[in-house]
Amino acid sequence: MENREGLDSAPVRIDDPWYDALASGWGEVDGTAAQAAVVPGPAPSAQAQAQRSAADIYLEVQRSAAFQEVRGRYRRFVGPAVLAFLAWYLAYVVAATTAPGLMARPVAGAVNVAMVAGLGQFLTTFGLTWAYVRHARLHRDRAALDLRWDTQELTRGVVER
Repeated sequence: MENREGLDSAPVRIDDPWYDALASGWGEVDGTAAQAAVVPGPAPSAQAQAQRSAADIYLEVQRSAAFQEVRGRYRRFVGPAVLAFLAWYLAYVVAATTAPGLMARPVAGAVNVAMVAGLGQFLTTFGLTWAYVRHARLHRDRAALDLRWDTQELTRGVVER
């Protein structure tokens, strides 16, 4: 990304505090992408061995009980939430197409049932977003962050060898 103040300005570097090349799992040891070409010949280099070991670490973490618990918490929230929202949305669409008399029934002045239900769709979206963020913050973020730090420590040990 370049600074927009002038052509001679130095490029602006955007640092992501959560980015760690050693935890990326894509062989980015020094912040640049490692070469992915497979070259037949002598035994793999230490970097290639470290990458394979890092991949093994990520698979081990993926199979761990802590990772499965975080993933299970996510699925136990998202699955029912998605099903409930889709049911509510489909009920609105079906009612709008099959029961125009019900949807045209006035609620207050010029506001009818269809308008209230349509606004309810927006409110449900915002409410579901708030519930998701709250659930993630209370039930998953800390465990996921702990997993990330543990994985980084394990991966650093592999790369430093």
